[in-house]
Amino acid sequence: MTALEHDDSPVYLKLRASIAAAILRGEYRAGDQLPSVRALAAEHGANPLTVAKAYQSFQDDDYVEVRRGVGMFVLPGAVERLRVAERERFLKGHWPRVRDHIALLGLDVNELLDREIA
Repeated sequence: MTALEHDDSPVYLKLRASIAAAILRGEYRAGDQLPSVRALAAEHGANPLTVAKAYQSFQDDDYVEVRRGVGMFVLPGAVERLRVAERERFLKGHWPRVRDHIALLGLDVNELLDREIA
């Protein structure tokens, strides 16, 4: 699971988060072709319709384009726009819960930032 997804999220949102993370990590750059719906479904053990729904959300947000008979490709500028959108989603949706949990546990933010991840 990536930092962009949650255990209780619907499968298509988990897939979307996984694809978004791959794009943000640079695994797919502008002009790159994404795996086919069937290939991604097989890789994740998901229903192809669920993968298609995840891909449709990227198309709706203008991060990818479909070339009929060829596949789905990352559009120029998609990485930057996706990063901005994911930052906003994190700050509005995830950060308040993380911040509240930090406060609840009495953790020091500076110590957390300095802490090595094991």
